Amino acid sequence: MGEPSDNVPAPRRRAIYLLPNLLTTGTVFAGFYGIVASIDRHYTPACIAVFVAALLDGLDGRLARITHTESEFGKNYDSLADMVAFGMAPALIVYLWGLKALEEYGWAWGKLGWLATFLYVVAAALRLARFNVAARTTDRRFFEGLPSPSAAGLVASMVWLATDLKLSGLPALAVTTALTVIAGVLMVSRFPYYSFKELAPRGRISFAYVFAIPLVFVLIALDPPSVCFIIALLYALSGIATTLWRRRRRPAGRSRPSEDTA
Repeated sequence: MGEPSDNVPAPRRRAIYLLPNLLTTGTVFAGFYGIVASIDRHYTPACIAVFVAALLDGLDGRLARITHTESEFGKNYDSLADMVAFGMAPALIVYLWGLKALEEYGWAWGKLGWLATFLYVVAAALRLARFNVAARTTDRRFFEGLPSPSAAGLVASMVWLATDLKLSGLPALAVTTALTVIAGVLMVSRFPYYSFKELAPRGRISFAYVFAIPLVFVLIALDPPSVCFIIALLYALSGIATTLWRRRRRPAGRSRPSEDTA
């Protein structure tokens, strides 16, 4: 038999790297803590845990790219972690906080509460599966559909704000149900959402960004639940606004295919 050719590529190692997967484990822990805290009716710490999970989720991917420790294992582990932290955790938090209480207003309202949270969980699973399949084919500048961490942030900040303001009653619960459903629908939509991936750690940014970053932290420190909810809501609406703006700019009678628009 002849000798093996030098042109044959070496088999790819299925490596498991410590640092990025450690952060991913932190995402799972934060999501699990949010679930346990909501079961114990500690809704404010539960909502904060979702934001901690979102922060860790953003760091693990960037760390993997910077250190060149990306792997297939890490990609799949990250998706499973996201399902816990941004699918199950916010759904259970909003359900235990208020949507479960809808059953006090009648059988139909009670069914609507858990069905709304179930729709959110299914949408999160579909969103993550679609992202894994289309990650290499879409425009890196935009996500297709509302990212699951952003949807989780919208739901969690809504509960956080409602807890802080001590909102209750059927009108508040109806609005909460509607926003939970909307967050789920936006995740499986085709609206484009800016990914912020162009803001690389070693890249150059304008002075406006340098000033905007500490300004955001100052605003959040003033009133965390209100500011987090407003930011999450504005980002959720940005995909719809971007789509409408693009369609308005598109010349009449000319269809231009775009991979990141609805």
